[in-house]
Formats: sequence, C-alpha cells, structure tokens
Amino acid sequence: MLWPVVLAVVGGVLAVYAALIVVLCCAWRRDSEAVRVGAAARLLPDVLRLVRRLAADRALPSMVRLQLVVLLAYLVSPIDVIPDFIPVLGYVDDVLLVALVLRSVARRAGIVAVRRHWPGTPAGLQVVERFAGLSAAS
Repeated sequence: MLWPVVLAVVGGVLAVYAALIVVLCCAWRRDSEAVRVGAAARLLPDVLRLVRRLAADRALPSMVRLQLVVLLAYLVSPIDVIPDFIPVLGYVDDVLLVALVLRSVARRAGIVAVRRHWPGTPAGLQVVERFAGLSAAS
C-alpha cells in the first residue's frame, strides 16, 4: 500500500528535476551570447572568489547578499539539480545558475560592484560578463 505513494513522490521529484533542467537550459540559450561552457568552467575559481567577495560586501543590499550566500551554499552542497558525477552535464547546472545569479546581482547592485570585486584577468571578466548577459549593461 505504500508503493503508490513512493512512486508518486519519486515521479514528482523527477518531474521537477526535468523542469529545472529545461528552465536552466532555456534561460542560458536565450540570455547569453555564444560562450562555451568550458570557458566559463575554467573561470570557476575566480567566479567563486567573486561570489564570496560580493556576499561579504556590506554596501550591497541584503537581499543581493542573501542570494549570493544561497548560491554559495548550493555550489558546495552535494545535492545538485544534475549530479556532478555525470560527465559535462554535471557542472552545466552550476555554471548556468551562477550566470543567472550574477546577472540578477548586476541588475540590482550594479555591474560596477561585479567589476570592483572581480579577482581575475580582464579577459576573464569579459567572458563572465558575456556568459551572464552583462555586456549590454556596460
């Protein structure tokens, strides 16, 4: 008698999982220019430092900082929309989520804050701006 409930819960979780993947992929295809995911993934250490620095910046609105803290918690969490052990796709959800959050942060806090806290090279910042759809906000 418990199996129908278990199957319904598992089916619901799988449906939500699939919907999140579709939403993330559609948002990336619609909002970003042609930037390879691999190029964005190579910038991961710099992006993580950027997110941490922005989250610690008391001059930013508290909701922006909360958004960044939640992003950091998601990135370090072993629970992902697409598990990281799946080759290539495992990190795509992380890259897309970072791009969407950075776009939101830049809209609310300003692209200047993102540029001020960027720890990497200017070329790396250009890739991050393009991938997150921020180059139009320059």
